Amino acid sequence: MNGPFDVTPQRPGASASTAGRDPGHARSIRAWCLYDWANSAFATTVMAAMYPPFFRIVAEAAGMAPAKATAAWGYTVALALVVVALAAPVLGAVADHTGRRKAFLAAFTAMGVLATAAMVTIGTATWILAAGLFILAQIGFSTANVFYESLLPSLAQGAELDRISAQGYAWGYLGGGLLLVVNALWVIRPHLFGIPDAGAAVRASYASVAVWWAAFSLPLFRRVPEPPADRSLETRVAPLIAGLRRLGATFAEIRSYRQLLLFLAAFWIYNDGISTVFRMATAFGSEIGIGLPHLIGALILTQFIGYPSSLAFGRLGASIGPRRAVLAALAVYVGISLAGLAIHTAWQFYLLAAVVGTVQGGSQALSRSLFASMVPRHQTAEFFGFYGASSKFAGIFGPLVFAVVSDLTGSGRRAIFSLVAFFLIGGALLARVDEDEGRRVARDAELRHEARDVRR
Repeated sequence: MNGPFDVTPQRPGASASTAGRDPGHARSIRAWCLYDWANSAFATTVMAAMYPPFFRIVAEAAGMAPAKATAAWGYTVALALVVVALAAPVLGAVADHTGRRKAFLAAFTAMGVLATAAMVTIGTATWILAAGLFILAQIGFSTANVFYESLLPSLAQGAELDRISAQGYAWGYLGGGLLLVVNALWVIRPHLFGIPDAGAAVRASYASVAVWWAAFSLPLFRRVPEPPADRSLETRVAPLIAGLRRLGATFAEIRSYRQLLLFLAAFWIYNDGISTVFRMATAFGSEIGIGLPHLIGALILTQFIGYPSSLAFGRLGASIGPRRAVLAALAVYVGISLAGLAIHTAWQFYLLAAVVGTVQGGSQALSRSLFASMVPRHQTAEFFGFYGASSKFAGIFGPLVFAVVSDLTGSGRRAIFSLVAFFLIGGALLARVDEDEGRRVARDAELRHEARDVRR
């Protein structure tokens, strides 16, 4: 492989040689992966690196104690995820029914971009505005991802799922990391770039994220094909009503996908721990006295270690299976949570960030491809709505537990330790998943759906 995008993806039912001679399909893969490059700027610069300590500064300026400010950030994140969790399954069902996944993706991308751009207006002590804009941006980011990820099963099947999913994460790490380096230079040496001070540089960084996210999203809308609508329910009703009926039918149907349900239960729990580490790390580091340049530097280190590590995890998943590879990553996360008790200095924070980078993207990429392999293709947006809802609804509890423990104990250190339970319980459930059976059930559902279409 000459580069991260040098792939020869295979369409379902196409031969390998045919897929290898299809440059249009290869461009679709590149465009799909480039969206991860685009929106990862929000995940790195805003969500992980700059906004948590920025929010704490704004909250403390309004009179909050340090631990209370950390807790307020946790509650803000949790509230945003509640909204996403409630909306994602219904919106996914509507998108499947109408065949307009890309339209929903565009709408929520625009919502996230505009809310991020508006962050430049946040002033000192305006923590309610800071919380509100982050909630809107997080809703846009997370809900857009539901529709972005629902396009994956129509682009690839089988072993290609692992590789392409991992490539998306790898390019996300690289794209988000590159912009974060630029933003870090602005904050550390603002006068070199004609920026008056570090505070103005942080706000300028939010504007740059909005532009980056919008610009690099465009190839997906031009080059990734829209999967066909699934009109298996009546079409003479409003899309929202049809979507709600589809959702009800899926709730009844999903009981037959036992391995998929077991995987979702595991994913709810362990991904909650993973996302909490990502969202709360810089708020925790800021609380224990690590300066913003070191916090940003540690995140940059995570990004650039995450790039090759995500690609390596794609190969590891192909070698030993995605489930076993994710289990190995969860064992590393247990060690990360325990090590959080001993973090006191910047170099220790850098070391822990490096370890996180080796497992974060790979574990999430293989989780995504494992889920996609057990989903019937005619219900991708709907099932990825459940996937997004499961990760966001369950994801409420990690930040919430972190916030409550930090609030009650006055220490983010004990809150980090509390995440061990998420990795142990989620890993125990994942170990019981039979992915071969899950794939067989999904393919049987596709055949039944195709047979119904033929009879019509």
